[in-house]
Amino acid sequence: MNIENAKSQMRKGMLEYCVLLLLKRRPSYASDIIQQLKQAELLVVEGTLYPLLTRLKNDGLLQYQWQESTQGPPRKYYALSPEGEKFLEGLDLAWAELSGTINYLKNNHPNLLEAK
Repeated sequence: MNIENAKSQMRKGMLEYCVLLLLKRRPSYASDIIQQLKQAELLVVEGTLYPLLTRLKNDGLLQYQWQESTQGPPRKYYALSPEGEKFLEGLDLAWAELSGTINYLKNNHPNLLEAK
């Protein structure tokens, strides 16, 4: 198996969670979200982000509003909806569980096969 392929699949699995975390901080438009993800070393292109934002909005997890821009046309700013905030709380718990499992497997077990 190709490591880059595996890394790509892991990033895809985390992207929704990362976008929701960013939008919890403040409403943002798509280019700003891409820039923030890039700063966190998670590279995403518009062709990946826009369908995700649309799906999250259609699922009721995001809301948006148009805001005038000094640099061109109005921008669509996305924010978490109340349902999105609750969903993110569930993802936070899921991430804590997954992170705990990975950390346990990497660091704390002598040999799981011998324990059985």
